[in-house]
Amino acid sequence: MRKLWRPQRTSRLFSATTRLVETQCRSVAVATQSLAERPLAELSRPIATPHHTSIPSAARSGDNSPAMNSTFDPRHVRRAFARAASSYAAAAALQREAETRLLESLDYFDDQLPKVVLDVGAGPGHASGAIKKRWPKAQVIALDQAMPMLRQARKAAGWWKPFAQVCADARALPVADGSVDVIFSNLCLQWVEDLPAVFAGFRRALRPGGLLLCSTFGPETLIELREAFAQADPAPHVSRFPPIAQFGDALLMSGFRDPVLDRDLFTLTYSDLPALMRELRAMGATNALSDRRATLTGRGRFAAASAAYESLRRPDGTLPSSWEVIYAHAWAPAPGAPIREQGHDIASVPLASIPIRRRID
Repeated sequence: MRKLWRPQRTSRLFSATTRLVETQCRSVAVATQSLAERPLAELSRPIATPHHTSIPSAARSGDNSPAMNSTFDPRHVRRAFARAASSYAAAAALQREAETRLLESLDYFDDQLPKVVLDVGAGPGHASGAIKKRWPKAQVIALDQAMPMLRQARKAAGWWKPFAQVCADARALPVADGSVDVIFSNLCLQWVEDLPAVFAGFRRALRPGGLLLCSTFGPETLIELREAFAQADPAPHVSRFPPIAQFGDALLMSGFRDPVLDRDLFTLTYSDLPALMRELRAMGATNALSDRRATLTGRGRFAAASAAYESLRRPDGTLPSSWEVIYAHAWAPAPGAPIREQGHDIASVPLASIPIRRRID
């Protein structure tokens, strides 16, 4: 059995200028199965039917080709997750653990009954199903940019089909402004480089007072793998993920109120570097950096990276892999509250409330 360790949790409450609270919690160990021991893991309003909807590529931001200065290649990301659709559920033990923790935060909304819930980056739809079970009368929409993932979600739903599936990009949500009560997004936003822009899109989709629940990977994720490949190859192999402070600032810049962020550090162990790489491919987490090497890494470079990783082998004979997960929940501005855009508050005043003086000749 492989053990997935969660040795540290940090909670941070963000204000407009500073983080106010930071608490440390005790370590928790969660047992998970190793990859070797199991098989490979009308768009102007909320969608009611059909259960499969594909948004034309022209409607997907950045879908056709990456920008010249883009960090990620969106086509590569989509292809990688499409290929991993059948193996994702079996390989994504960490993603399932983060999902469970994030689902617990839905308690913040239990005093209300949401009508529309949007699961962004839904993958095979496990969280969408859990949300539908929690709120049976809510309209749950599973959104993912990889159609094969949504097909897996449809299979999991079976004949009941409790939620709609929409193939679209998180950077261009195909829903009307103010039409969603809750946005849920588990470990999807690490593939987004302009977080304030995406969060602004989320905020526009949410009704006033709506809830955003999301998670992403932090900078400690795969740090051992990054450093091992850095010794073997100057080309980048592992993405650099935003720290918790940058994630919280992006929420504030895009207009969300009262964001609270938590941070977990996990350590997964593997028999060797190829085992780690197989699991990453099985969950679709391949190198999608725009400036990645255009050719194969090669046996020589891979052997050098493997040798560098060997220096980290533990007394129990396993190699560690660190994963930092950042969780956040925040609220869309209440009715009449100023809306923050790029760090500036913008007041909204109905025209009917502005007195007009008539000119009397």
